[in-house]
Amino acid sequence: MAGDGASPGWTFLSNHGHVLVCIAEDPDQRLRDIAVRVGITERAVFSIVNDLEADGYVRRIHVGRRNRYELDPSRPLRHPVEHLHSIGELLGVLTARRAATEPAGTAGTVTPVTP
Repeated sequence: MAGDGASPGWTFLSNHGHVLVCIAEDPDQRLRDIAVRVGITERAVFSIVNDLEADGYVRRIHVGRRNRYELDPSRPLRHPVEHLHSIGELLGVLTARRAATEPAGTAGTVTPVTP
């Protein structure tokens, strides 16, 4: 039943969408942490981040021994049904509630990719 905490048989977003949300909420988190949160393997997250990076949705920046991820909020959603909307619009809706309950600048921030 909806809202009972049980794992759903399906979701409205793909794993790519889930990874994007995680990165938008914390651009410094480790892929291992994203994997746990999304419920997929670290290898799957690595592959998804590579997909997102190859298509210009994410840029990986090396900071010491860690990575930081920047999103390009202007990039369009990929499916023809929603291609008129950007990932920034989607992430704005999905991260707004969390951002409203946390200190300014700690969640829901979409960091634009600079050319």
